[in-house]
Amino acid sequence: MRKDVLIIDDEPAIRRLLIGALDRARIAHVEAATAAEALRIAGAAPPPLVALLDLGLPDRDGLEVVPQLAALGLSVIVLTARDATEEKVAALDLGADDFVTKPFDSEELLARIRSAMRRKAGPLANASRREFAGGRIDRSTHVVEIRGVRVDLTPREFNLLWSLADHPGRVMTHESLLEEVWGPAHRQDLDYLRVAVRALRRKLEDDPSKPRLVINEPGVGYRLAE
Repeated sequence: MRKDVLIIDDEPAIRRLLIGALDRARIAHVEAATAAEALRIAGAAPPPLVALLDLGLPDRDGLEVVPQLAALGLSVIVLTARDATEEKVAALDLGADDFVTKPFDSEELLARIRSAMRRKAGPLANASRREFAGGRIDRSTHVVEIRGVRVDLTPREFNLLWSLADHPGRVMTHESLLEEVWGPAHRQDLDYLRVAVRALRRKLEDDPSKPRLVINEPGVGYRLAE
């Protein structure tokens, strides 16, 4: 029987906290205290949908495990007490879908887990259309709508929104967005991205000064609310 979530943490107290939250949400789970045990469980059939991965494991650094779990088809949510921006960016670049810094809010974590489970269990059928909080974007017709109202975007703004919508709920690093939208030569041109995000917010947000759709992860990148 599938266990939807694999908890990977060597601290029993943290595992108990996570198990309690998942039990309340009626999400099936399995736990591992080491990287070796986690990879064994992840490689079994059927594999879990989501891994909650602590970076401070006793047998390996969690960053080394991220690409292996992702290669096995799991959506990886990193749980870490490390707050360095470089660590978060490294985890995302290695294949993590999301990260949560300890201490964390259980309800927020559950929401992120449910989002990851939906993405894994029900891939989008229409390759040219994406939906997000209150809106949709259609690449085949180049149409964007917010609450049923069409919004006109420049080609660059459209491509930026598509890149965010193509990874719903996930943090996209500054570098990955710049490479997708502007090309590899512009991975460090952060000002380009900031200007385009401000333009998107002016057209999409009810209050651009308090964005609720295009969300900033300071020092790391942006995510699009689902």
